[in-house]
Amino acid sequence: MSRKAGDIHIGVGGWTYARWRESFYPAGLPHKRELEYASRKLTSIEINATYYRTQSAANFTKWRDETPEHFIFSVKAPRFALMRKTATEADESIERFFNSEVIELGDKLGPILWQFPPTKTFDSEFF
Repeated sequence: MSRKAGDIHIGVGGWTYARWRESFYPAGLPHKRELEYASRKLTSIEINATYYRTQSAANFTKWRDETPEHFIFSVKAPRFALMRKTATEADESIERFFNSEVIELGDKLGPILWQFPPTKTFDSEFF
């Protein structure tokens, strides 16, 4: 089965939540297996860590390999790019993000989430 336009995925923002260890994850599940477990209950999970820091190719490869074949990740764009006054000022951060080996997710790379800070208002000049 291949992905196509219009596919709907059900997911959450992240997978490492202490409270889930009491309610969602089976008792005794090692923390390192939480993504593996969650990815078999959902069809998509957001990688929030990319918002805060650049991730290694090894991380992206590990996440890709721990998830089922038709699973996808949404990936949050880095905050450093989103807090700039203009898109031109964000160029370096955006380039660093796309050169961070995010491509290692392969077919599991889904949408990129551009979460602007709540203080940012729409400005057509930004783009």
